[in-house]
Amino acid sequence: MKRGANASLTREITDLTGVVLGVRFDAGAERVLADNLVVAAVLCDPAKRALSDDHFVFFNQLATPDLSVRKIEELLGADRDQIEIDLSGVPPLVTRIVIIAYVNEGLAQRRTLGRLRTCEIRVLNLNGGAELVRSENLAEGLTSETALALGEVYRHGREWKFRVLGDGYDDGIAGLARDYGVGL
Repeated sequence: MKRGANASLTREITDLTGVVLGVRFDAGAERVLADNLVVAAVLCDPAKRALSDDHFVFFNQLATPDLSVRKIEELLGADRDQIEIDLSGVPPLVTRIVIIAYVNEGLAQRRTLGRLRTCEIRVLNLNGGAELVRSENLAEGLTSETALALGEVYRHGREWKFRVLGDGYDDGIAGLARDYGVGL
């Protein structure tokens, strides 16, 4: 799927109860970049702002308080990172769950996502692991960005949909935090 494209998840699979969002990337010989690329999720309200800092799932906070969204520690398949969403457990105030990637500060601070060869996000059915959708290579066109909004699972009426985003940020996690209202 191309940037901006969306697909219904629950219209086609009416008994879909959960999904896994998998992120794949190839940094080639850039081990520092690969080892310091963080994948996270932000649970947002209708204003596209995080419900609270507790609704930012990343390596220091592996799940939301209600456990509806969590990072998977034992990965399924060839993804570099995965986030599981229990669709029926997501709080009613959450209208979208945005999956982001950013270069962690420290050793990798001079690295950019423009050095990635590939970067994709895909949606898997939690029940059985079948791939439902996959994004195009989001690394194409990246240059100085240090953070990226990859895609989002969102409510549309009574159904859940997925949209590929591919929005880059030159100011890294600070830009994402500003746009989504996450306190760092």
